[in-house]
Amino acid sequence: MTTDDVPAVLAAEDRRYQAMLDGDLEALDALCADELSYTHSNGVRDTKAEYFGKLREGYYVYHRIDHPVERVEVAGDAAMVVGRMTADLTSGGVRKTIDCLAIAVWTRSGSGWRLLGYAPTPVPA
Repeated sequence: MTTDDVPAVLAAEDRRYQAMLDGDLEALDALCADELSYTHSNGVRDTKAEYFGKLREGYYVYHRIDHPVERVEVAGDAAMVVGRMTADLTSGGVRKTIDCLAIAVWTRSGSGWRLLGYAPTPVPA
């Protein structure tokens, strides 16, 4: 781990959420590993191709996302961001608000940090 790893991972995390809000699939594609496993708060798990297909067709539209970070752990070429994600979004045509504890797993690549896995756990009401 270098002293630059944590700020670089946090910057990638910020760019990812901004790309989700902006519907910027090109930026999001550059931030996601091809092997991406993306789990949603309802328990549905998508591959990168499945997730991007849903984004392209407007199944998921993000209106607000907050993602406070509790900690970042870097181990070799992997990093884990532990925190929370609250969002207002439209999912399958239904407007909803989610509040989840979340773990994002990043991997170091030649082009920087890329999201490898995302797993939210809804906070009980």
